[in-house]
Amino acid sequence: MTVDEGRRITITAIAREAGVSVPTVSRVLNGRSDVAPQTRERVEELLRRHGYRRRAARPRVSASLIDLVFNDLDSPWAVEIIRGVEDVAHAAGVGTVVSAIHRRTASTRQWLQNLRTRATDGVVLVASDLAPPVHAELRRLNVPMVLVDPAGVPTLDIPTIGATNWTGGLRATEHLISLGHERIGFIAGSPSMLCSRARLDGYRAALEAAGLPMHEELIQPGDFYHESGLEGTKALLALDKPPTAIFASSDQMAFGAYEAVRQRGLRVPDDVSVVGFDDLPEARWSSPPLTTIRQPLAEMGLLAARTVLRLAQGEAVETPRVELATDLVVRDSTKAR
Repeated sequence: MTVDEGRRITITAIAREAGVSVPTVSRVLNGRSDVAPQTRERVEELLRRHGYRRRAARPRVSASLIDLVFNDLDSPWAVEIIRGVEDVAHAAGVGTVVSAIHRRTASTRQWLQNLRTRATDGVVLVASDLAPPVHAELRRLNVPMVLVDPAGVPTLDIPTIGATNWTGGLRATEHLISLGHERIGFIAGSPSMLCSRARLDGYRAALEAAGLPMHEELIQPGDFYHESGLEGTKALLALDKPPTAIFASSDQMAFGAYEAVRQRGLRVPDDVSVVGFDDLPEARWSSPPLTTIRQPLAEMGLLAARTVLRLAQGEAVETPRVELATDLVVRDSTKAR
């Protein structure tokens, strides 16, 4: 291969042939130590084989970035995930680019266009259903990716980080049953999300295990946000036989339930016990402090960032699907019937 041919070889082409990210090739070129030995050897062999020549005037430098992508950023739980990713990124000397695509095709297209202009180490997608065109483009760019709380069923070759949502739904409902509640309302999360369906299944399993009947009118739709918790609780309290307890699929919806209970002239927990899901920081400061299922959001972000950086360095991930434990945190919003 001539020198002219060598100059036409790009690090993108080298990365594609090596099966690694562009930043990984850049690290090898720059003599960085944070590359797995086998990966370094493979990249160096390809660089030699293709006669790659760096251009002295414009050397390519690794951007050292993690792209963190949300559908929406107007939820407090997003801040917790960002905090976990930032902790890992800061320790690794890596920057973080946070984007919100708002579930719109144009926003996704713009994000992909921006991604092409920078050498990112990897992408962490949160609460997203990875569309085939996006998946294909990230593969073409050799960008490692990790899904946090995936909306749909991801392909097996993409690592995912989640929580034990079914167990959380089960324990929340069991807690209310142990307090003597038999008519327990449930406010669901977004129906498109796997975690929503798992929490509902946990609720149903607890009722069945306790020998309590399932009443469909006690299940209200929601979307994880405050307003749907408010409206769902209003509908539950308007029933001829309203529930004595409510399990909301998110803390934000639980706070909406608080408001609906108060508007009805009732009190939490004297008249209606309420359980949430997430354990956001404000849960302990609400009035009354909220009993909830703790979802380790910051830890999920932390593990996702560690995983994507490992992939960027050419390391293998032993377990493609990780579920972190959820825990019941009992505070003052629940009471024996």
